[in-house]
This record gives sequence, C-alpha cells and structure tokens, in this order.
Amino acid sequence: MLGAMAVRRVARIVSGQPTSDGAGVRLNRVIGTPALDHLDPFLLLDEFRSDRPGDYLAGFPDHPHRGFETVTYMLAGSMRHEDHAGNAGELVAGSVQWMTAGRGIVHSEMPRQKDGLMWGFQLWVNLPARDKMTAPRYQDIPPERIPEVALGDGATARVIAGEVAGVRGAVEGIVTAPLYADVRLGPGARATLDVPSGHSACAYVYEGGARIGPEPDATHVEAGRLAVLGDGDRVSVAAGDAATGLLVLAARPLREPIARYGPFVMNTREEILQAMDDYRSGRFLAGKDR
Repeated sequence: MLGAMAVRRVARIVSGQPTSDGAGVRLNRVIGTPALDHLDPFLLLDEFRSDRPGDYLAGFPDHPHRGFETVTYMLAGSMRHEDHAGNAGELVAGSVQWMTAGRGIVHSEMPRQKDGLMWGFQLWVNLPARDKMTAPRYQDIPPERIPEVALGDGATARVIAGEVAGVRGAVEGIVTAPLYADVRLGPGARATLDVPSGHSACAYVYEGGARIGPEPDATHVEAGRLAVLGDGDRVSVAAGDAATGLLVLAARPLREPIARYGPFVMNTREEILQAMDDYRSGRFLAGKDR
C-alpha cells in the first residue's frame, strides 16, 4: 500500500545513445532507444547540444508527423519552424513549442544561427486513440511567458506544463495532464515537486549531477542520464558540489497499443499504412481527414 506523501525512488537509470536525426543533427537520445523504447505516454526524448555548426546546421527539413505531440524546448540558440499550412515562428533561448500534430502536419525546424551553441530538447508525447486524428495546433511560448518558481534556497523551476508549488505552467489543455519542469539547483540545493500518483515519471539530468529519491537512499544520476522513477506522489532532487539542471517529466499513461513507424504513431499497423498512404497521396497537405 502506497503511503501518503511517498517520495518516488529511482527504478532504473538509462544512459543516452548518441545518434543523428533530421539532415544529420547530432543528439543524445534517452527515450526511444533499445534500452528504453518508451515510457508511456513519452515516446522519445532527445537532447541536442553542440557549439560545432556542422553538428546542427543541416537542421530538420520538411518532415511529417501524425498521432502524437512534439515538444521543443530551447536553452541556447534559435530555430525557425514552418509548416505546410503557413504557420511560422522562431524558437529562441528559453522558449518552448508544444505542437499537437494530430491528423497530420508537415513542418521543418531549421537553425537561425551560423555558429555558437545550439542546445535544447525534443520530447514526443503520445495521443490517445480518440485524439490521434484531431486538428493540428501549436502552442508557441516565448521565454517571458514561462513562469519560474522558487523551490527553496538555491532551487528554482521553470514550469512549462503542469503545476509546481502552486504555479501553473504556460502550456495548457494537454490530454495526458503532463508535468514538464526545468529544475535548476545551486551547489548543495535540494527541492521537492508534487507529482500525481500513478503517472509515469522520469528525470533527465542535463548539467551537473543530482541525487534523486528519498534520503538517505537517494540515487546519484550524472549528466546525460535519465532516471526512470517508481510510483509515489513526490519527486525529491538534490545537487552535489556543482550547479545542476534537470528536466522533471510526468504524465498520465495511456495504456493503449502503440504502432510506430518513423514520424507516425498510431494504435494499429493498418492505421500506420493509412498514414503513409495519406502522406504519399497529398492528403496531409490538403488537411483532410479520411
């Protein structure tokens, strides 16, 4: 029986897998690998970080999506996005884009800079069967609209989605009720975040190192690694001797079949074949349902 205010323990640690995507963008993939295929409803988590232009300049030219949501969060650098319906905008440092691909979208994400540091994350969040063919939409959130909340001495969180310490995130209306928080800890700082019991949860350390879980049995997690968390209603994190940054993610699991082929995520093989046919035949571009 799960007691009240149970701190989630680290169930396993997953190391990122170096890979490339788009037209050759180098990145670290931590969800969507043989080691961790998915963490329902999270399908993929990539970190892209490089100050070498050759690692990112080719970007992500036109590509389709159907059946899920993509979330891009930038820490440094800038990217321009455009889609087949004429939507366009620029993702700058500190901004986030939560794109619901729904029934289908063809878009591109291309660097705006020629040199310097490009650093950010892309998360894929599954949609339930009933919403996979919904109309596409964007939530483009500039840096100044992402609230920041103090979590104690030397600890803060930027709240992208969900609620942290009574502060609601900038992104609203997502069916899986996600929590997406960028937690920053000074040396020796610690913080606790409430997370609904029963939701899938993980923490990705992108800088420094964190102790995650109940003390004195917390688990040390180094930068570039993902901690998959057991159940509970709180996540406790603490920094060591170095400043630490980590993403804390949680969402309601869908517990539905997953059929996946590249940029399409549906529930059955037949739906994947239909998505491929719709894309090849131009029905994506026409914005038509079946």
